[in-house]
Amino acid sequence: MDLTNADVADILALLDSLPYDKLDLRTDRFRLTLRRTPAGTWTEEREDLADPILVTPATDEAVASPDSTPDLTDMSGTSGDGLVAVVSPLPGTFYRAPRPGAPPFVEVGDAVTADTVVAIVETMKLMNSVPAGTPGRVALIRAQNGDSIPLGATLMLIEP
Repeated sequence: MDLTNADVADILALLDSLPYDKLDLRTDRFRLTLRRTPAGTWTEEREDLADPILVTPATDEAVASPDSTPDLTDMSGTSGDGLVAVVSPLPGTFYRAPRPGAPPFVEVGDAVTADTVVAIVETMKLMNSVPAGTPGRVALIRAQNGDSIPLGATLMLIEP
């Protein structure tokens, strides 16, 4: 591995100035994972990658289960008719807030515009903002923070 201790120290100095608690860096040659401890120090894991990384898309069965995803027809006596779905633009990890510990972008009942960011989907370590897409009120949030979601999954429903 060509990554030196000085390289890691430079990365840690940069991370100390940012609000993040974890960095997962992958290249063709190595993987480096850095995590901030509650005391403010960093732990480090290094891994040489001799074999290519295989990415397998998630299936609906792996992502959703009856216990974790509510039935769209079970919304306090209303049906899903007339509600607009906010769908995932990419497969990835769903986040309700901009960073750990921050308040969620939206809650059920909040008013939104078409451009209101309602969530983030992290794909390949890139954070992708998800806009509401329509004005209205948040009627239901289906995905849970940290859920692995497939492309096109309904993240929440908006009542226009």
